[in-house]
Amino acid sequence: MSSGAWSSGMVTASGVPPQPPEAPEKPPAPQPDGPRRRRRQLMIFGGVAGVILAAGLTVLLIVIFGGESNPFASKESGPADLRPPLAQACPAPTGSPSGAPAPRSSAVAPATGARTVDEEAGISYRKYDAPWVTWTDVWKAGTLEVPYRVGQHFVTEFYSGGEYHASILSAAVPAADNDAVSLDLECVGRQVAADVRAEYYPQPNTLEPLRDEVTTLGGLPAFVSEFRLRFNSPGLTATEELSAVAVIDVGKPTAAVLYVSVPGTHKQFNPVVEEVLESVRPN
Repeated sequence: MSSGAWSSGMVTASGVPPQPPEAPEKPPAPQPDGPRRRRRQLMIFGGVAGVILAAGLTVLLIVIFGGESNPFASKESGPADLRPPLAQACPAPTGSPSGAPAPRSSAVAPATGARTVDEEAGISYRKYDAPWVTWTDVWKAGTLEVPYRVGQHFVTEFYSGGEYHASILSAAVPAADNDAVSLDLECVGRQVAADVRAEYYPQPNTLEPLRDEVTTLGGLPAFVSEFRLRFNSPGLTATEELSAVAVIDVGKPTAAVLYVSVPGTHKQFNPVVEEVLESVRPN
């Protein structure tokens, strides 16, 4: 045996720390068997289907309870405009005294001779002998349906469209808001004159304006539109007509309308247009 001591045990290199022992690997988690895997898939699919169903029900409820067909939905809306068409189209002038009657002039000569009196319209005007006869119908023509109940007329010709007339007719038409009596005369007058041209005569027609102004008739504020229309209609001999439309403020919610027309086949009666306008007096 050699000489010297021998000892048994672990020997490490000088200055190197000892390394910890490696941890043993965990065994892999056991995979679920077939039945458990299917149950988990069914739960996932069921959750997704529930979300889709809830979203669909939400959209359906919004459509049902938010739509116009929902009887429980609020029907609130702005109040219907029940004003007459002319009052809607022509509001009273801003700042006008709605309760003040139309001013009347005292410097008007009193009416003389035979008169046509329109109590509802609040005016009277000159009455003529034959061939003019008393108007006995109610004629509501045009979009505004001005109801002509009083006046005179005569038939100038018969044609395929019926009878053609010379006319002196008056009416009362609502033209102010509620109980107000202040009118925008120019606006109302233009509306009525445009309705006459568009609805009373053959279309198309051409307009020759002769007078278009705010004035006074019988001491009352008025708007007068006087014009000559030219047109052609199958079977109708007349191809033109002299007409006048006057809208008169009589101090009421209704305006007086005076319509005068003379076909071109009877031009000898043309002076009637100006005579009738000048003869207007408050009733």
